[in-house]
Amino acid sequence: MTSLKTPAELPDQAFRIRSFVRRSGRRTEAQERAHEALWPQFGLTVGAGLLDLEACFGREAERFLEIGFGMGQSLLAIAKAAPDKDFIGVETHRSGIGSLLLGVEQAALTNLRVYDADVVDVLAKCIPDASLAGVQLFFPDPWQKRRHHARRLIQADFINTLATKLKQGGELHLATDWEDYAIYMMRIMAKADNFINLAGIHAYAARSPFRPILTKFEKRALREGRQIWDMQFSC
Repeated sequence: MTSLKTPAELPDQAFRIRSFVRRSGRRTEAQERAHEALWPQFGLTVGAGLLDLEACFGREAERFLEIGFGMGQSLLAIAKAAPDKDFIGVETHRSGIGSLLLGVEQAALTNLRVYDADVVDVLAKCIPDASLAGVQLFFPDPWQKRRHHARRLIQADFINTLATKLKQGGELHLATDWEDYAIYMMRIMAKADNFINLAGIHAYAARSPFRPILTKFEKRALREGRQIWDMQFSC
């Protein structure tokens, strides 16, 4: 008779509570073509292990990580506006990755790389400690139902991990269009001893400079009457 393994004996992957739902999302023909052509140059994999950032980008520069870039419009805009900075995007949505790579091709960008992976794995296995000048997390899934709050990406352990990846003085920028999640985020961040609220204790911030455009997602939120809540912190 085969004995059942306890959670402690099974791989982490089996019991990790995911903060995202992986959507298959069909790419357009243009997105698929861009993905096939550009992934070898701009795509990164968790299996490759710890990044040599200077080798990856071919230079020394400030590096920024954007978590869950959606369809990539905002990340593309900031990468285009700041050619002296390097950006790494993490997403699991196939159409979003295809859209980002199509934008990279159209704008002839060289300062952007992308992971198709769980950001928890990317942080644990790929991003060197004290290597990032900033992290952006805009409009994460709010997981509104109370029984799903454990799936929210903003948790104390995750914030502590981000702190280890940021340089001293590095910044974490957050935004959400759900007031309940904004309050929840602020509560978590207020307890994080390794971060300082740049807007003041328990205060929300002005619009992040790393959100240079109104995305379709944000426009929809505003049309539906939801306020945008920005938060900015420094290590």
